[in-house]
Amino acid sequence: MAHVTSNAPEGTPNWLDLGVPDVERAKSFYGPIFGWEFRDTGAETGHYNLCLLRGESVAALMKNPDENAADFWWDVYFATDDCDATVQRVTDAGGEVAEPAMDVMDLGRMAIVRDPQGAQFGLWQGRAHIGSAYVNEPGSLVWNEVVTPDPKAALDFYAAVFGHEGEAMPAEEAGGMDYTVLKRPDGRYIGGVMGEAGAAGASWRSCLAVADADEAVRLVREGGGAVDQEPVDSPYGRFASVRDPFGARFQVMKPAPEPEG
Repeated sequence: MAHVTSNAPEGTPNWLDLGVPDVERAKSFYGPIFGWEFRDTGAETGHYNLCLLRGESVAALMKNPDENAADFWWDVYFATDDCDATVQRVTDAGGEVAEPAMDVMDLGRMAIVRDPQGAQFGLWQGRAHIGSAYVNEPGSLVWNEVVTPDPKAALDFYAAVFGHEGEAMPAEEAGGMDYTVLKRPDGRYIGGVMGEAGAAGASWRSCLAVADADEAVRLVREGGGAVDQEPVDSPYGRFASVRDPFGARFQVMKPAPEPEG
């Protein structure tokens, strides 16, 4: 568990947001699952709704600006010390820019980019807003992974952009999947790369911690969402893959207890 009070090291996932057609519907769905309360930041921000855990923000919901959008997904953001320089590294490594670097009032500087296989993610250079106030505890972000048809290219890209290093997951833990864990240069694990042969594209998927994975899945169904994978146990915790009423994918997991000593 972690209460975050300063900007995370570069290359660390530090924020999460979702654009949907109906923000009130999304709030009624996500609130019971994660224990979130919400604060509308007003017309100046396009009614960006902060998702609050113990009164501090851990994610956000907003109205999708594209009235014709049919696909919705959570965008994970990575901390950067210099948003513009990181955008340049993205394009130098073969990625593309979906939304160029811009200031968000006095809160920080952001950009939305894609890796060469099309996986979209954000960059956040925190100022007044450092990102998620809590991580790795119920109601907050606990893990992220990019699902991609070309894991080798993905590893090369994220190494060039953030200095991430790859560590292949042992076969007995990976359950037959092509899975490589990403870690920062200081050795801290921050996410994973999952190879999926034949995939039409790539995408980042986020996992949020819950106190009870089975109860979270029940609430997903009760709220009008769908379940892609029922809860299963892993060495890292009990998790499930689900979708919200708009089809946005995410995972829920009750993390395994940390070893003592």
